[in-house]
Amino acid sequence: MKKLSRVSLSLFACLLFVSAYGFWPASANNRTRQNEQQPAAQAQTVSGKIASVDKSSFSINVTSAGQHVSTAAGAPKTMSFQIDKNTTVEGQLQVGANAEVTYRQDNGSNIAISVRVG
Repeated sequence: MKKLSRVSLSLFACLLFVSAYGFWPASANNRTRQNEQQPAAQAQTVSGKIASVDKSSFSINVTSAGQHVSTAAGAPKTMSFQIDKNTTVEGQLQVGANAEVTYRQDNGSNIAISVRVG
């Protein structure tokens, strides 16, 4: 009987150790993978004149230090931005107004974080 209880206790301890070891590294690896998959999107800022305005987006002709940033063809660079529920807008988006846009890139789209018109 003593031998049976020792064997049972040993099997139980082994089972407990194996199951604890099996779960612990998996959860640690999952946390590491989650942190790697969601890098923080860096906010960038750009300014220029508003070229067009839609319900959920707008575009600006980009300037840098008061001068137009030109493409290879010599035309000012136009950037488009999506507006979402988290976008804050100071002023009114109107074509021709100067705007400063803080944005982040998400799946190839520029998402406006904040817009200051004026």
